[in-house]
This record gives sequence, C-alpha cells and structure tokens, in this order.
Amino acid sequence: MSSENSEHAGSAGESGQQIWDVVVVGAGPAGASAAYAAAVAGRRVLLLEKAELPRYKTCGGGIIGPSRDALPPGFELPLRDRVHAVTFSLNGRLTRTRRSKNMLFGLVNRPEFDQALVEEAQKAGAELRTGVTVSRVEQHGPSVPDRRTVAVVLSITGGPASERGEETVLARAVVGADGSASRIGAHVGVKTDQVDLGLEAEIPVPETVAEDWAGRVLIDWGPMPGSYGWVFPKGDTLTVGVISTRGEGAATKRYLDDFIARLGLAGFEPSVSSGHLTRCRADDSPLSRGRVLVCGDAAGLLEPWTREGISFALRSGRLAGEWAVRIAEAHDAVDARRQALNYAFAIKAGLGVEMGVGRRMLAIFERRPGILHALLTGFRPAWNAFADITRGSTSLAEIVRTHPAARRALTLLDR
Repeated sequence: MSSENSEHAGSAGESGQQIWDVVVVGAGPAGASAAYAAAVAGRRVLLLEKAELPRYKTCGGGIIGPSRDALPPGFELPLRDRVHAVTFSLNGRLTRTRRSKNMLFGLVNRPEFDQALVEEAQKAGAELRTGVTVSRVEQHGPSVPDRRTVAVVLSITGGPASERGEETVLARAVVGADGSASRIGAHVGVKTDQVDLGLEAEIPVPETVAEDWAGRVLIDWGPMPGSYGWVFPKGDTLTVGVISTRGEGAATKRYLDDFIARLGLAGFEPSVSSGHLTRCRADDSPLSRGRVLVCGDAAGLLEPWTREGISFALRSGRLAGEWAVRIAEAHDAVDARRQALNYAFAIKAGLGVEMGVGRRMLAIFERRPGILHALLTGFRPAWNAFADITRGSTSLAEIVRTHPAARRALTLLDR
C-alpha cells in the first residue's frame, strides 16, 4: 500500500473525515487519465488500485494515433517496437504483407505503459493508493454525511491484521475505471450487448526469430465468425493472441494453439498465458448514476470490431476526469445530474459514433471476412484508409461520414 503527495489530501467534512474532490477507482489507462485530468485542474484526487503496480494486463499493447493524441503533454511512450508493416492472412491462407514508409503505430508492454501513466497522474498531484479493493459505493445512508458526498467502501485484505477489514473514503465525485468486471459499473447499471474472450501468450524468442518480426505485425482473420489473431513483436518477446465471441472457449483455445503452431512458435515456452473478457456497452447503457461516472472498460467502451480499447480508455478517462471536476463543484443533485448528462453526451457524440460504425463493421466481418481481407490486401484505397486510421489522421466513422463512396460500400456490404 502506498501513499504520496499528501499535500493534496482532501478537505475535512463535519465528522472530521477528509473528503476528496474526486476518487478514481482503477489505475489502468482510463483511471490514470481521469486522475490526471482532475489533478491537473487543481483538484484533490485519490487514485485507488487493487493490485500492486506494475501489474500484467492481457492486451496486445498497440498504441494507435488516437491513443497517442490523448496522452498527457510531453508523455514519452515506452515503445518496444515501431510498426511499419502488416501481414494479413485469412485463417492462415492468402497471406500478404503491406508496408508503409511512415510508422503505423507503436507497441508497448502494458505494465510499463500503465505505470508511466500513473506516474504522470501523481506528478499532476493525484495520490495513489494500491492494494485495496472497492467493495461498494454508497450515495445515501449512514456512511454519507450529505447529498454532495459519495462513500467508497474499501475492503482491506493485506497488510497487518490490525489494518484489515473495511474502510470508507468520501468524495464529491467518483470515477469508475475498474475494468470489464467493474464494481462501479454494476452500481451505475452498465449493460453490455457484446462479450468476447481474448486469449494471449507472451512468448520469448531467440534473436533470429525476433529480427524476422521486428517492425511487422500479423493479423489473421480467424475460423469463427468475428474472430481474429495477432502477433505483436516487442523486442525479444512476441505477444500472440486471439479473440472470439464468449461461449466459444474451447474453439478459441484451439484457434490459439493452431495459430501458434502454424507460426512455428510451438516449441517456445510462454512466459505468460492469460485470458480476458471484453465487454461492449449496449446503446442504452448508462454512463453515470448520481455523482458516479464510469469510463473505459468499466463503461463497456471499446471498438466492437477490433476490440481496441486503449484509445477508448484514454479518451473516455480524460473526459470523465474533466466532468468529475464539474460534478465535484456541483452544489445540488440537479446540477450534478446536469454535468453527468453532459459527460454522457460527450461520450456518445464521439466514442459512441465510432462504436456504432464498429458494430456495422463487425457484422460485415462476421459474414464476409474474405471480402474485407481482399480489400485490405488488394485494394490500395482500403489499405491507405487502414494506415490513416492507425496513424490517427482520420477515423472509420469520419471516413464513412465524409466519403459517400465509403458510405455506399458499407451499406452494400451490410445487406
């Protein structure tokens, strides 16, 4: 358990217990971004994390343009590789590599990346506390001194026996960024309409193998509808993973095993093998309840087709931190509700539009993966669009909105 930047400790309520302006639950990219945004605005911020940092996270670690653009000013990405080429294959067939003179995106190890983001939040003034689990939040009841306060109840299981049990932290606003199995999301009532299973292996490889993959990733459109696999090189380790619809666990595991064997990597022992469920929010899913907001995976915010979540976490986290500041300043429930609705509008107007186009792309990909593979490998405008999206110079939603031909093609394929 750690505690830093004590000069930013919260103000005291009538009971003498300190009240934080903003408490953020979860220290991944969404939570760190929210904590940074609130702290840089000069507010008293407490960032809570159940694990000790740095910690492993199942994730390819691809940093595309929108992720880069959402980072704090001056943030130095701990890149493990810079991608200039993409090899596409259709379940191991019809393999083709496309190359770019300019970098498409970067690759990071999530423990290093997440730790660096948390340190940025701490530099801005946020206080970090690790090794604590949030069991529930309360917006009414004996633990809540007034209607402007949220009680965050912590479960302390580590450390000396005298410190174990429950502890209550008070805040004017709370941001839930505690992952896809979010306790805060459950409090808000987040609803999902797409759940997928990702399986991943971190495979150390000899220098000769690593050199073959340097600067190049592989994307393989998989055997189950909506599935795909990837290889992301990070120095002397390859991150190899697959994702498919939840409920296809055995088939997803076979796909990963076959994928690794097909790549000639079965003889190397993974240093980490892990799995993770990703959840996409339903269109009518709430993003707030009272003075509590959710962002990132806790809100079900990620791109439905590729399941890319880092850029959604960074962008939604920043917005959540900014609007949490406004909620913390609200003097009554009506004003707090107004600010929460403004946060939801900002999310839906930006990330929500991108998710809508992503859902359409996933539906097409599930039915016609071969067509998308042919477009990306044999049709230069499609490859150029892919490159522009990964670099962050445009988005899939922007292409559909501004290019009538792309809109017509999407409609035609969606039939």
